Amino acid sequence: MSAIEKGFLEQAGEGPLIDHPVCGCRFVVEDGASHAVDSSELAFKIAAKGAFRQAVEQAAPVLLEPVMEVEIAAPEEFQGTVVSLLNKRKGVIDSSEVQQGYVTVTAVVPLAQMFGFSTDLRSSTQGKGEFSMEYKEHMPVPVNVQQDLIKTHQEAKMKKQNA
Repeated sequence: MSAIEKGFLEQAGEGPLIDHPVCGCRFVVEDGASHAVDSSELAFKIAAKGAFRQAVEQAAPVLLEPVMEVEIAAPEEFQGTVVSLLNKRKGVIDSSEVQQGYVTVTAVVPLAQMFGFSTDLRSSTQGKGEFSMEYKEHMPVPVNVQQDLIKTHQEAKMKKQNA
């Protein structure tokens, strides 16, 4: 059994799309047999790797990206600007509240889109806007982004093999 587990974990460490680890899966051994002649640790490990690859191909895997919960506070006159900044970064606005002349906008935004946000927010709000963010969850990347990542990875892999 330990050889099967090793094969499964090794194969899960290098995912089928861009060689990143596969997460959120498990395996159940339903049946098996051992033969004195051709049953070795290596044979079980290879069989587990093959079964994993086959199962993942049938499961239609997707790439996941970290998504952040973002809270932005800015003077009320910059509400449109703040919403626009979030929309440009593929953010989904959860709520917007105005209290005492300040607007607080809460949104969910992919982490990859948040780089440089502090600078953009400050320059767009005359230095008066502030934000905080914390990890929320992992979500599937858009299909076009996934295809671009796979293509880029395959090209890099080809260059590496040809070098």
